Amino acid sequence: MKFISSWTVPQGSFNAAVKRFLETGGAPPAGVKMLGRWHGMNGQGFAISESNDPKAMYLWQAQWGDLLPITVTPCVEDEDAGAVMASLGKR
Repeated sequence: MKFISSWTVPQGSFNAAVKRFLETGGAPPAGVKMLGRWHGMNGQGFAISESNDPKAMYLWQAQWGDLLPITVTPCVEDEDAGAVMASLGKR
């Protein structure tokens, strides 16, 4: 399953978040594959990841939860979303 994780870096956490990121690279734990990560110039960022292990996803987010408010949203790709939407007309 794929997930969209989004966060903001609060001003009060900026230095600590930068330090942790530079030390760890922000890599996910075993069981989570990061497909991409983007950082906005406004302190917001998001990552697309893939995992079948909810505990591993929880661990990754928990490792940053003390510094960053994070939202994790399960998502589907266009093909799957299209199939679901097409089925709605058949009700």
